[in-house]
Amino acid sequence: MVARPPRANVLGVGISCVDLAGAVRTIAAWLRDGEHSYVCIRDAHGVILCQNDEELRRIHNHAGMVTPDGMPLVWFCRALGFRGVSRVYGPDLMCAVLADPGLRSRRHFLLGGAPGVAADLARELGRRFPGFSPVGTYAPPPAATMDGVDQQALAVLRESDAEIVWVGLGSPKQERWMARHLPHTSVTAMIGVGAAFDFLSGRKPQAPGWMQRAGLEWLFRLATEPRRLAGRYLKTIPAFIWLAILTATGLRSFPPPDGCSFPAARKR
Repeated sequence: MVARPPRANVLGVGISCVDLAGAVRTIAAWLRDGEHSYVCIRDAHGVILCQNDEELRRIHNHAGMVTPDGMPLVWFCRALGFRGVSRVYGPDLMCAVLADPGLRSRRHFLLGGAPGVAADLARELGRRFPGFSPVGTYAPPPAATMDGVDQQALAVLRESDAEIVWVGLGSPKQERWMARHLPHTSVTAMIGVGAAFDFLSGRKPQAPGWMQRAGLEWLFRLATEPRRLAGRYLKTIPAFIWLAILTATGLRSFPPPDGCSFPAARKR
């Protein structure tokens, strides 16, 4: 059985109550034990998307780990009584895994990004983490990521014999892709890191650390990509706050989908 960290019920989505070190330990345990699972790195926007998409919510709740990418989710978990929870952001998780010499030496594969981004990412990560060399990269054609199983991607992954596949297709596309494709592979862990491909390759700037810690990364990203992100954030933030208030006041509950279970709270 796949090792799973404890989860908090955040509006019906099970968010893993981990910190960065705990997330790395979980992935290491999967490699040690020969497990097969996928990791969703979730922010408030994704939790809101799950409210009206039962399939997407089920994909998250059946993942081996759903890390809190965003301080609102961290604060929500802490408010439920889960201690030791901190933000586990895609770029940080990728770097933390590669900073471990034992994990760095495993067979990594970079899947996603625009043409050329994965190659740039491989070079940059090799510079930052000496000895890192992925066993392959692949940028699926956009049409191949929408639905169904991408046989070309499966063939490339089989040929590489990859153990860890970093998936940068953007959310929620990458979560759907991992859930569809993992059962057809021998991959130990698929990890959906989205914009980490652009950030770590140097294609896009990252928010300063103080903004990330204060829960203001959304503001930085909105300032750098207003046309693409304005609609997302102006809808997501009020919706998340409103549903959190309803939960806190007991006016609404968010049970998990059938077949999923996780505690709603932990005693303080």
